[in-house]
Amino acid sequence: MSLKKLVVLVIIIIVAVIVAVSCGTRSVMRGAFREDRAGWSFVRLEGASREIGYQHGRLLAAEIDDVLKTFAFYLKKETGRDWAFYRGAAEKVLWPRLERPIRMEIEGLAEGLRAGKSGLKYDRFDIAALNGIIELAWYYEPALRMKRAEGGTGEAATKPPLRCSAFIATGGWTADGRIVMGHNTWDDYLIGERWNVILDIVPDTGRRMLMDAIPGFIHSGSDFVVNEAGLVYTETTISGFAGFDEKGVPEFARARTAAQYAASIDDFIRIMTTDGNGGYANDWLVGDVKTNEIARLELGLKNHRIWRTTDGWFAGANFPLDEKLIAEETTFNPDDADQSVYIRRDRWEQLMAENKGKIDVEKAMEFLGDHVDARSGEARPSARTLCGHIDRDPAGAPEADWGGFSPSGAVQAKVTSAGLAGEMKIWVRMGHPCGEEFLAAPFAAAHPEYAWQLPYLRDMKANPWVLFQGR
Repeated sequence: MSLKKLVVLVIIIIVAVIVAVSCGTRSVMRGAFREDRAGWSFVRLEGASREIGYQHGRLLAAEIDDVLKTFAFYLKKETGRDWAFYRGAAEKVLWPRLERPIRMEIEGLAEGLRAGKSGLKYDRFDIAALNGIIELAWYYEPALRMKRAEGGTGEAATKPPLRCSAFIATGGWTADGRIVMGHNTWDDYLIGERWNVILDIVPDTGRRMLMDAIPGFIHSGSDFVVNEAGLVYTETTISGFAGFDEKGVPEFARARTAAQYAASIDDFIRIMTTDGNGGYANDWLVGDVKTNEIARLELGLKNHRIWRTTDGWFAGANFPLDEKLIAEETTFNPDDADQSVYIRRDRWEQLMAENKGKIDVEKAMEFLGDHVDARSGEARPSARTLCGHIDRDPAGAPEADWGGFSPSGAVQAKVTSAGLAGEMKIWVRMGHPCGEEFLAAPFAAAHPEYAWQLPYLRDMKANPWVLFQGR
């Protein structure tokens, strides 16, 4: 073969490879796109598990890299554990209990992340650790320290953080007699500022899902979910919960499975109560827009209890109700009425009573931005209000280990209704649900004890409520 023919052949081969790779990438990315609006990244994912993961990692590579670095920085300070510990826990504790579709999505996500930002070295255990970080850092790791403490060689477990204010109502309590659901997420600001993704997932199997998430989460984390079967759900954490079973199925995997496959409240309860690990112990608020029924599932490790109605409401503000669960699985003090959880519970009761028969999407938005202290009657943002502002509260939230003026509180909010859910729509607001801003530099100057967070603590700007729809 002449040199000229050889050169032509090499060029043809190179072009064919480029075209094949390009077509392969387009195929994997079919139906996937990203749209940034009002502080949110709306990400549509479609296909088989690995494809969905790859699309996710590819579209949000920079944000996932940032989130992983933020968690590693923050948890080293807060728990004394480096990221290698959480990777190891993911490999040992989480990965063996994950079903194949979950594994495939996580592996695809890591692959897409590496492809989407050249030079990244993250793998499946980094992504598994990220997805299970709430249960690893605030349930598994404290349980390990508690075991050492009981042996006389360690310290007692920390308390799981207060996370969120939420409600669900139906029947005679809402304006149209149908379901309305709202939720605001509480977190440390340097984490919560990054809880700004809306996932629209169209899987090959199961049901379409619309949810908020942290970049890299295959579940919601704040667990505000609508699926195309008409199931809606959210949750708030159980205060003072202590307990973890390494042999149980991770909470994030059960929550994702429920989002994708549950078509009824019974389905949801069955999935969430089967082989639980105790991680991220929550009071789940669930609704079925087909039947107009709502439920509250209080789910611990050893105990769970269910309440259901077609004419009523359930609220969450981190307060457990079941006496047996409280006694056997928490350090929660039900006699301390000055806790944020009780004061916010009382505020939910006031708002529901004042608005019976009038609750709709607009009212839900108002509730989530509410600043009234139910105990004093004063309207002042603090740790005791539904829209939490612990950064402005000298007392903090000691029941959750948040000290005075801790940069934490409500970081975003979501609302939906039966009518909206039927069209795969949710209203969302990034930043404080009330619309107030948080500015990092002036805050750190006023409270230098938290200045260590400044490498990752950012301004939390006010954003408007916006409507997102699965498409």
